[in-house]
Amino acid sequence: MVLYQPKDGYCYNSDTHFLYDFVLRNLACFKNVKGELLDIGSGSGILGLLICRDLASLNLNQSEIQEKFQLLSQINSKCNKINSTMYKGSFLQMQFDKTFDICVSNPPFYHSDVIKSENENLKIARYNDSMPLEDFICKTNKILKPKGKFFFCYDVKQINEILLLLNKYKFNIESLQFVHPNSSKDATLVLVYARKSSKSLTKVLPALFVFNDNEFTNEVTKIYEKSSTHSIKVEI
Repeated sequence: MVLYQPKDGYCYNSDTHFLYDFVLRNLACFKNVKGELLDIGSGSGILGLLICRDLASLNLNQSEIQEKFQLLSQINSKCNKINSTMYKGSFLQMQFDKTFDICVSNPPFYHSDVIKSENENLKIARYNDSMPLEDFICKTNKILKPKGKFFFCYDVKQINEILLLLNKYKFNIESLQFVHPNSSKDATLVLVYARKSSKSLTKVLPALFVFNDNEFTNEVTKIYEKSSTHSIKVEI
């Protein structure tokens, strides 16, 4: 999959690849996965495009606040021959004309107290000022269909708030996976699959370790091989 990305803005990273793999593995237990998928804060479009490339029965929708990324998402959709509906503007303020079966997102999750980049595009993509966690979860609940599926990744240090807010807005956590830089370091990222008004018990998947002696682990290598992306940097 060829993906155009900005030279001077936020580029997708390993978090998105790990989330893509996490989504596919959790959806593998369902037969005939279909319906409307929304990629919230789609950036250059990678997450939704990868999922809908592998699950062609899903209809791709993208929501993006930055004009530069709206354009890149649409270019990448056409380049990879995947139809998409683009919702332009703030996800939190958006009036959607439909509800969704699945919502996925690699949202901005760095806490607002962290020292920020001077690049405005990077600020919006990385820091949660523009989409606080509670507002993000609350809005997603409103646009998901009954029993709708919600996949996202987040800073593991905020796990307590994640659990409390998902419960507050009637989401049941179906699956979690923790991502560690290596086997000797604490987790830095959590991958979350929650379902609206579900009562299933939570499954905690084996931890994902990124590096082993400065080389990608076999698990991570397989994820990159499965995603099979090629980036092209462009000026917009």
